[in-house]
Amino acid sequence: MRRFLLRRIGQVIGTVFGVVTLIFFLQRLTGDPTYLLVPETATQADIDAMRAALGFDRPLFIQYLAFLKQIASFDLGRSVIQNVPVWDIIASRLPYTLQLAGGALLVACGLGIPIGVLLALYRDHPASRLLASVVLAAQSMPTFWSGIILIMIFAVTLGWLPPSSTGGIEHLIMPSLALGLLSMATFARITRTALLDELSKDYVRTARSRGVPMGLLLRRHLARNASIPVITVAALEISNLLAGAVIVETVFAWPGLGQVTVQSILARDFLVVQGIVILGAFVTVALNLAADLLYSAVDPRIRLDGSRR
Repeated sequence: MRRFLLRRIGQVIGTVFGVVTLIFFLQRLTGDPTYLLVPETATQADIDAMRAALGFDRPLFIQYLAFLKQIASFDLGRSVIQNVPVWDIIASRLPYTLQLAGGALLVACGLGIPIGVLLALYRDHPASRLLASVVLAAQSMPTFWSGIILIMIFAVTLGWLPPSSTGGIEHLIMPSLALGLLSMATFARITRTALLDELSKDYVRTARSRGVPMGLLLRRHLARNASIPVITVAALEISNLLAGAVIVETVFAWPGLGQVTVQSILARDFLVVQGIVILGAFVTVALNLAADLLYSAVDPRIRLDGSRR
């Protein structure tokens, strides 16, 4: 366990370092944000003074080393546009993104896994074909389009739900549906495939020939054995939910990290974008580490070195 954790922590550090390096240099290709911070009547001397105050007059490699030093001390710097610490901006927006991602994950798992079970157990039933069509439609619909459709139906036409912004639970329903339906389709497909693979094995046929009810077999054996692919997908889909929140938060004017990311990119607020990307990279690798640990807990035959006993 200790060797595994040390190896994975090293991989986490290497991955985050690579993301930090990539985003640092890519953002500098978009242009100098100094021109966005000075008035239109500013002289070249004013522009040069502002550039020096922000540190953008130094060689790019020196800026990069200074940035790495800041990251090593868990300092993400200050926003160029808002002039407040990046940590404060992230802390003020992160709860909204977590609410949205939590609601979307509830939709994805709460609908996707049961639908996948039904598609596997009743694959020849006419209702199964209808559910498969629903899953295909959810998978084919982009989040921005499903969000607009939901607003037109439930906010504009029926007037049941508010169209945008935050508030009570009613404000969270449509963004969670728009973000979670795509992941719901993924959970349904993976669950169906994993269960069908288990249903084709000898122990299932033996148990069924002895009269073991399918419900009991599902609870005691099939659910655990088929959960490994679902855990893998869950780790990836949670990361996708955080990434997909950029679009959904823009459509629903949801004040989360996705919305501030778009605003910061447009304003060339380098340090805010860097901080959010670093946070996203860390969450992604942490979720994959958690998935690896769950593998061994769910199936004792799987060792943490990736082999089977």
